[in-house]
Amino acid sequence: MRLTASNSGLMTGPGTNSYIVGTMATGFIVIDPGPDDQAHLQRIFAATGGAIRMIVCTHSHVDHAPGARPLQSMCPHKPPVLGRSAGPADRASHHFVPDRELLDGDVLTLAHDGETHRLLVVSTPGHASNHVCLVLLEDGLLFSGDHILNGSTTIIDPPDGNMTAYLTSLDRLNAICTERDIDFILPAHGYVLDRPHDQIARLKAHRLAREAKIAGAVKALPTGSIDDWLRLAYTDVPERLWPAASRSLLAHLERLDEQGRPTSQA
Repeated sequence: MRLTASNSGLMTGPGTNSYIVGTMATGFIVIDPGPDDQAHLQRIFAATGGAIRMIVCTHSHVDHAPGARPLQSMCPHKPPVLGRSAGPADRASHHFVPDRELLDGDVLTLAHDGETHRLLVVSTPGHASNHVCLVLLEDGLLFSGDHILNGSTTIIDPPDGNMTAYLTSLDRLNAICTERDIDFILPAHGYVLDRPHDQIARLKAHRLAREAKIAGAVKALPTGSIDDWLRLAYTDVPERLWPAASRSLLAHLERLDEQGRPTSQA
């Protein structure tokens, strides 16, 4: 089940998707409770009857994790909040410490009387250093958090965000889609995506094409500024999005530096 929070906007699209896995028999896992929005959390509570066994945050950003503790307090058995702690370079507003740290390869299990739902934890740093995705093994579904979105590409915001890590995680997810027979991707913003390999290939091609434009802008204006290179490399992006795009541009510059390609700034 998907419930979408009422936090639509430029960066969140229709809003944050909270996903509910399980049944009344097994209890439920809530993925990304979203912002601290009482009306949204009440909808989650009502949909589960309060029978929540675990609350999982794919990462610590303000549109994903702040609802975790309030939702936990609403439940009679206080289900644990799971995820990965915010990295040391993350913004103060993204502070997050779970009850239990998720490790790559962990399997979260709901089971009752022969009915089983298992979520495989996949570490996917890039958008955030503490980002994880989840695979519902019984149904071939990938819960992608903000790593793969519908309708837009995710922002990579250094220093916590890292473009090389993001691309490496995309490759890993592509391999897992093959290994685990993934049919659909369920993003944290936007609607369900089919053809997982095509979606991942499109995202990677977009990122590499943008990086080539940025490298070209740096070559054309070697003593330019971030704003100069933004104007050259993001001509296809509305100017109202340039402040966010400048963060991903910086992430690409860091990656070009890692590769030993010149990115001098005036």
